[in-house]
Amino acid sequence: MTESIAFEEINKYIGENEAGLRQYVSLLIKANELARLTGPSDEETLWNGHIIDCAFALPLLPARGRVIDVGTGGGLPGLVWAICRPELRVTLLDSITRKCVQVERIAALMGLRNVEVVCSRSEDYAKKNLEKFDAAAARAVCAAGILAEYLAPFVKTKGKLIAFKGPKAQEELAAVGNKWKTLGLSQPRLVSYELGEMSRCFVVWNKVGPLPKGMPRRPGMAEKFPWYR
Repeated sequence: MTESIAFEEINKYIGENEAGLRQYVSLLIKANELARLTGPSDEETLWNGHIIDCAFALPLLPARGRVIDVGTGGGLPGLVWAICRPELRVTLLDSITRKCVQVERIAALMGLRNVEVVCSRSEDYAKKNLEKFDAAAARAVCAAGILAEYLAPFVKTKGKLIAFKGPKAQEELAAVGNKWKTLGLSQPRLVSYELGEMSRCFVVWNKVGPLPKGMPRRPGMAEKFPWYR
C-alpha cells in the first residue's frame, strides 16, 4: 500500500515560516531576471507549484544532520528546507555557475547560515564527499534509476534518498526491477501527495549497504550507460 502525506502535515511548517518563504519567492523572482533559474516565475506559480511542492518532503527529512539538494537550480527544494528546518545543514549543488551565484546571493540576503552552495558536477563532488550526508534529494527530470546513481554516493548507511516524481514513477521503477541492492539501496517505496489537482509522489530509498566498486562513475556515464541495463 502506498504511503501518503496530507497537506495538514506540512501546514505547520508553512504557517510558521511563511514570511521567510515569501521573501524567498520575492528574491527568486528578481534572480530569475538575471539568470534563468526556474520556469514561469510569477508569485502564484512559484508558491503553489514549487514552494508547496518542496514543503511536502519535509516530513521525510531526518531530525538533524546534513542533507544535499542535487541539481538545485534556483534553490528548490534545498532553500525551502533550510528555511523551514534551520536545525539541518543544507548543501545546494549545481553545475551551472550563474545559478550558483544567484542562489548563494539569495541565501546571504536571507541570512541563512545553515546553507552551503557548491558549484560542481554531481559525480565530481560525490567523489570528494562519499557518504557524508544523512539524506540526498533531487527534483531532476531523469529516470529514477539514473537519479538513484547520482544520489547514492552522497548518503551514509541508514540514510535516505528522495526523488520527486510524477505519474511515471512506477514505470521508471519497473525498468530497474529488483536490482537496487547493487547500489546499496533498499527496494524503493512510494509516498504520494496531492499538489493542487496533480497527483505527485516521492520515491524513497534507504541506504543499506556499500556502493559497488567504480561508483561514482565519470560525468555523463549514468545517463549514457544506465547501471541497471
